[in-house]
Amino acid sequence: MKPADTYPNVFKVEELITDEEMNALMVAIKNRYGLDFTNYEKQSLKRGLNRLMLKHNMESSLDLWGRILQDADFFNAAIDDLLVNLTELFRNPDVWIKLRDQILPNFKGKPLKIWHAGCSTGEEVYTMAIVLEEIGQLATARLAASDLSNKALQKAKIGDYPLELIQQYLSPFLKFFPGRKLENYFDFHQKHASIKPIYKQNVAFERHNLVHDEVTGNYDIVFCRNVMIYFDDKLKLKVLKLIYDCMKADGYLIIGYYDIMPEAGKKLFRVEDIRTKIYRKI
Repeated sequence: MKPADTYPNVFKVEELITDEEMNALMVAIKNRYGLDFTNYEKQSLKRGLNRLMLKHNMESSLDLWGRILQDADFFNAAIDDLLVNLTELFRNPDVWIKLRDQILPNFKGKPLKIWHAGCSTGEEVYTMAIVLEEIGQLATARLAASDLSNKALQKAKIGDYPLELIQQYLSPFLKFFPGRKLENYFDFHQKHASIKPIYKQNVAFERHNLVHDEVTGNYDIVFCRNVMIYFDDKLKLKVLKLIYDCMKADGYLIIGYYDIMPEAGKKLFRVEDIRTKIYRKI
């Protein structure tokens, strides 16, 4: 890795890619790859382009334009720079406590279908599997997990995480499971830990673009956490309607702490618990 002072200054990159250039690039990407970023939140998208240009020492938007449109492999890898994958094991433990104690008991004895939209590298999905196993509902549950990034999905399917990362997950894990050990749920190796097979067997991973791909399913619970922070209100509503249409009556939607439900979305979902950002289909 190059020392930081050898990279172009981040503010210089922002000057080199104007809003007009960024908008034109997004239209070109839509035409070339069928991926629509035109209604993504502009500043988040610009920061992603900045990361990409810094990473590859690009000095102008022309360099970025040519590389993205001429090299499909480069673009597919670049998705991870455009959309930062944020997830962790037992992230926001109060959400999982609420699910365990007040929501999942409503489905006791029933087959349960859950969709993790924007699952990233899989920690959220495996957290759900651990919670379900703890309360005896994993065997009858089916978990669907999707993401736009192939790279993130491959990591999620494998379920291996560096020990340094696992150490960071210990604190939220212990808030949910005081006195427990991660070794009960992971097989530890010299440099990484692997989620135990029991927590993978009811999970189906699939690449999916929330912006324009259809969804088949009839879900009881949908997680879409820290995904809509990338969308403007128009795109948020489009995604919320997609989720609404694939949920059972009175299904639950869990969004991220930094996600904001648009006013129009409140006609589709009512607040179940504002502190944990859990909503209910109207």
